[in-house]
Amino acid sequence: MLTAKGKYSLKALVYLATLAPDATSQAVDIAAANNIPKKFLDAILGELRNAGIVYSRKGPGGGYRLARAPHEIKIGHVIRIIDGPLAPIACASRTAYQPCRDCKDVRACNVRLTMTKVRDAMSAVLDRVTLAEMVAFGTSNIAQRKARRRVRSAR
Repeated sequence: MLTAKGKYSLKALVYLATLAPDATSQAVDIAAANNIPKKFLDAILGELRNAGIVYSRKGPGGGYRLARAPHEIKIGHVIRIIDGPLAPIACASRTAYQPCRDCKDVRACNVRLTMTKVRDAMSAVLDRVTLAEMVAFGTSNIAQRKARRRVRSAR
């Protein structure tokens, strides 16, 4: 499950992706626009900066911006940076595998085998979707809602 930290990181990145190229935004503005606690956002932006996803500049005209183009940032990579492995349980993880204490035969465990399929399905989607596509999802949804409103008001 995506944590609040993971969700807030994606919201902040979507916000930054909608800025003009090379434009920056202050953390306080990102937090206010997305209803994110500022202190929590500061920690998230620090992790994203350390991972090379965002760039920060101090001083007048400073703030945060994406370090790469939105089409180069995969959502799965961001979630792994912020929340860790995608696997719902540790025994199904590729990178943070830990056997369960109650499991007698890890190769035959029905729960682990099922959760491995869940991990693979999540990875297949999240490792394919870029930040640019995520922004486009929201933009197309807004356009569709506006079109439906125009049709209803014309009746």
